[in-house]
Amino acid sequence: MLRHEFQPGRLVAGVFLMLAGVIYAGDAGGLWETPWFVLVPVVTGGLCLAGAVGVVARSAHRRRGAPGAAKPDDPRADLPR
Repeated sequence: MLRHEFQPGRLVAGVFLMLAGVIYAGDAGGLWETPWFVLVPVVTGGLCLAGAVGVVARSAHRRRGAPGAAKPDDPRADLPR
């Protein structure tokens, strides 16, 4: 499996969208009654929070630099990986 960069903003968005799905499933299954307008703040709040987390993660990633990136004055920069 290829490795990929961890993206916490997408994780937060996925958690909130799964929460919305659980709320709808509970309502459809008759476990509880959910008004239709409850999910609007859940989804929009989750997407806004995911965007903020993504911006913070990207700024932290840019500050540190890419992992494994060689510096221009590094003599190992010409070696193949």
